[in-house]
Amino acid sequence: MRTALEGARQGAPRTELLSEGRESAALLKQIVHWLDEAKAEEIVTIDLAGKSSIGDFMVIATGGSDRHVGAIADQIGRKLKENGFGNPRVEGLEACDWVLIDTGDIIVHVFRDEVREFYNLEKMWSAERPGEPSTSH
Repeated sequence: MRTALEGARQGAPRTELLSEGRESAALLKQIVHWLDEAKAEEIVTIDLAGKSSIGDFMVIATGGSDRHVGAIADQIGRKLKENGFGNPRVEGLEACDWVLIDTGDIIVHVFRDEVREFYNLEKMWSAERPGEPSTSH
């Protein structure tokens, strides 16, 4: 699945871009539901539009232990595959302190609580981008 930004670069019609945005939003809703089913805590979604081309959305969630983080990540990966979204790229399953699941359009981070506090991705990615430097003197 292409991101909306990739579609824009390739000259995709606006209706196709809007459709891809709706698909990402529908997948986001499904991922949040699966995280809730897996008993993930403190689920936060961040719209990446205008902030980055790495994806459309970022989801951050917490697991109660390294085993819980691993189980959440396994379940999300399995649900994505079962529902026709292919095999996402998954990193961090060895230690399960921080597991990243990359679907292409949506990036899911599942943390142990202490690790989430340390990296504080919500603060970094929720901030507005700084304005361009002024050229007037």
